[in-house]
Amino acid sequence: MLRGLTRSVYTLLLVLLVGGCAQGGYYWQSVRGHLALMAERRPIAELLADDSLRPERRRQLRTALAVRRYASARLGLPDNDSYRSYVELGRPFVVWSVVAAPEFSLEPRRWCFPVVGCVAYRGYFREADARAYAERLRGEGWEVAVGGVRAYSSLGWFADPLLSSMVDAGDLLMAEVIFHELAHQVLYIDDDTAFNEAFATAVGETGVRRWLADTRPADLPRYEHFVARRNAFIALLKRAADDLRALYASGLPPDELRRRKAARLARLRTVEYPALKARWGGWTGYDAWFAQPVNNARLAAIATYRDRVPDFLRWLAACDGDLPRFYATVRWLGGLPADERLTTLRGLARCRAGLRTSRSSGRAGAGADGAG
Repeated sequence: MLRGLTRSVYTLLLVLLVGGCAQGGYYWQSVRGHLALMAERRPIAELLADDSLRPERRRQLRTALAVRRYASARLGLPDNDSYRSYVELGRPFVVWSVVAAPEFSLEPRRWCFPVVGCVAYRGYFREADARAYAERLRGEGWEVAVGGVRAYSSLGWFADPLLSSMVDAGDLLMAEVIFHELAHQVLYIDDDTAFNEAFATAVGETGVRRWLADTRPADLPRYEHFVARRNAFIALLKRAADDLRALYASGLPPDELRRRKAARLARLRTVEYPALKARWGGWTGYDAWFAQPVNNARLAAIATYRDRVPDFLRWLAACDGDLPRFYATVRWLGGLPADERLTTLRGLARCRAGLRTSRSSGRAGAGADGAG
């Protein structure tokens, strides 16, 4: 453990040196925030032996350990110390993520760093820092989204702890996040945030379905109902995003683009979402999302996590639901050149029979999950 921690600290310090002065402040807040988190970890088994632990937290931590065991025993996810310790954050999110996009594009800005490559978001351990950076980007003409993140993966360098932000989301989303973040340790492709996040999201949802079917079948319909609503919400946003992409590619003058863009986003907010809510019987689960202005950055942030999930689920089905074969196949996909990778992922799904199922390519990766 000490050797791994020392190696990790040296790696993070190297990132600071390589990054240079321009990024020094950002790197320092990242390193300081992460190391502070690691210093607060306590083994869950130790916490469960503490009589002062409140009953509901005790139940949640026991559930988390059961989920963690299931992840490795039944889903083929890494069997290590991640999510076997706990940190009570005292805040609703562990980090706040900043996503930016141009006025007439849904392609998010990417930030490139040593070790993790290029990603479509930038995370801060203090909300005020995230919002200050967002304001700076707005001043440069970017459309910006700031969102709280319940968990992230540390590239496999640290034993990531379970966080109160994960636990407080409820058992089902907590399990989804644990499976999602462990999937980043199975595979992480440099410079392809959408691939990484959609893969982890597919594993997270599949994992919850299997865990519930095996251990809590009565809760499975509730989760499926939640996922169906989430998918309908995502489909609603995707239709708007597709219309905007076509608009931005039309070559119209900027003033006309702005007028039509505003009209399309207004229709999403005032017509399409209320109609969806009506079909849900007035359920208000996504009202908070629409309480903030909708812009390119917010649509891009959703797309990063969700657009390719159906493709990964097709490839899992092509592997007959065999997760180790699926992981090996996704590693093969990840080894393709970026353009070929996307084309292949969207094409005919074929499980790569006979590929090694050990961690033979790719590397442990980072990710942040907005749902948990």
